[in-house]
Amino acid sequence: MGANYANLFEVIAGSVSASDDETRISELCSELEVYLEPAQVEEIYQAYLVGAEAHEGQSRLSGEPYISHPVAVARILADMRMDSKSIIAAILHDVIEDTPTAKEHIAEQFGEEVAELVDGVSKLTQIDFRSKAEAQAENFRKMMLAMVKDIRVIIIKLADRLHNMRTLEVMHPDKRRRIAHETMDIYAPIANRLGIFKMRHELLDLSIKAAYPMRYRALESACKEVVGYRKEIFNTIEAAIKQRLKETS
Repeated sequence: MGANYANLFEVIAGSVSASDDETRISELCSELEVYLEPAQVEEIYQAYLVGAEAHEGQSRLSGEPYISHPVAVARILADMRMDSKSIIAAILHDVIEDTPTAKEHIAEQFGEEVAELVDGVSKLTQIDFRSKAEAQAENFRKMMLAMVKDIRVIIIKLADRLHNMRTLEVMHPDKRRRIAHETMDIYAPIANRLGIFKMRHELLDLSIKAAYPMRYRALESACKEVVGYRKEIFNTIEAAIKQRLKETS
């Protein structure tokens, strides 16, 4: 374990209080240690320090420090067991667009590969979907896939969108619906095409919840009733089988 984030773990585990951001990066590093080398985890922690400094003073609409978002995106990728360069790029994915940090600065600190990933995500973010007709969604999907040289750029962007969808409730209802439709039309089909079915399912689920909240609640209630009914049937069948086994033993 690298000395820098080892000290952070001691702070969190001990009596000294830790901030929410320190807890988040500690949890991320713990998860990454399962499948990455210690030196790689240390480099990811260094990327966090760079990102936290770059986003200093910036907040999300929820009021949380902005760095909480890239760390959450990195955790989504960690769940997918993505490589260390992808995790670093996820933590830094907004620094070129939202801070004075230049691509060259990222390349100097973390290498050209990471810089290219971050730059690729930034270019995808700059595509303005709002000015286009929904009928052109397929063209946008093709454009996004054609723009990138490295498929990891798309995966990072999908993780970015997934976390934004998970925290969409702070948005104005009109903006929530627009983003939800954009997600259904653009991002969920790309996740499906790449075979990331778990992500596709959650993107669609969150999109329907945001775009059609009343219908979603009705469907959710109906599904719970069906699940409860099935459980009752299975319990009845299980009890009957157990009784029959007792009788025949």
